[in-house]
Amino acid sequence: MSAVEATVPGALAGERLDRVVAVLLECTRTAASALVAQGAVSVDGIVTTKGAIRVNEGTHVEISRAPDDSKPTLVADPSVAVSVAFEDEAVLVVDKPAGLVVHPGAGHTTGTLVHGLLARYPDIRLVGAEGRPGIVHRLDKDTSGLLLVARTPQAYRSLTQQLKARTVGRRYLTLVWGHLDARRGAIDAPIGRSARMPTRMTVSARGRAARTSYDVIEEYVEPAATSLLACTLDTGRTHQIRVHLAAIGHPVVGDGRYGGRRAPLDDLRRFFLHAAHVGFDHPITGERIEVDSALPPDLARARARFSVSPAPATPAHRGP
Repeated sequence: MSAVEATVPGALAGERLDRVVAVLLECTRTAASALVAQGAVSVDGIVTTKGAIRVNEGTHVEISRAPDDSKPTLVADPSVAVSVAFEDEAVLVVDKPAGLVVHPGAGHTTGTLVHGLLARYPDIRLVGAEGRPGIVHRLDKDTSGLLLVARTPQAYRSLTQQLKARTVGRRYLTLVWGHLDARRGAIDAPIGRSARMPTRMTVSARGRAARTSYDVIEEYVEPAATSLLACTLDTGRTHQIRVHLAAIGHPVVGDGRYGGRRAPLDDLRRFFLHAAHVGFDHPITGERIEVDSALPPDLARARARFSVSPAPATPAHRGP
């Protein structure tokens, strides 16, 4: 390629040089860092080999050659629909549909939520981790509901710190098989990857600490014993709610991986799990933001197939 020259725009002011190079060339940050280290990048006419230096708006950057592994990364895709439940200049709360992968990974290099977000909010490209810009936490492909996305580095730092401090409120609705012994409780058990089946997670003493709290919302008796739960995450392990509930004998309805695919709901095309609520402190104003999402139509229809457990009968009074 011929040399690439650019003046740093305001949107990239204060960013690391290697990240600026990655944006200009649409290459990986690893490749951009290698270019800088190899002396292929000059800043205001002076060759620099330090990718960590910060550049100011108006700085002139020249890149003399292409990276060794030059290939486009994270091309924006406007065909990926993005439903937004909350939006301002710092934060997005996306209402993700089931079936949509959050960010690129093995087997999913295109058509993810991130690709759709980049088409609508290109400013997130330099926010957060490489390969998953703006993403503060994730949801499984077949879990629907609310997901936090940061639009600025400041917001990303704040939201990830809030997650670490466990001040982000995340509540999920799930339908499980059977009736629980207690109307309210917590499952405190470490979760790790299964040694026998690496694609599955399991409760294991070798795993990482994990805690899920639950409240029973409704119990159903027909056409099978099930319970609708509100689950709150105190930690965020892979498949945490599904693994914990299966471990106590109440797997999530429709979850074939953890024993939850059974009649009469064996026709449900995904497991019954929806991220219904997220609460966080706004990174700029400090205001507490609370966002809710109703059950999507497929899960609402599944829930409607069950009838509520009747209240215990009151014995008729018999006179003396």
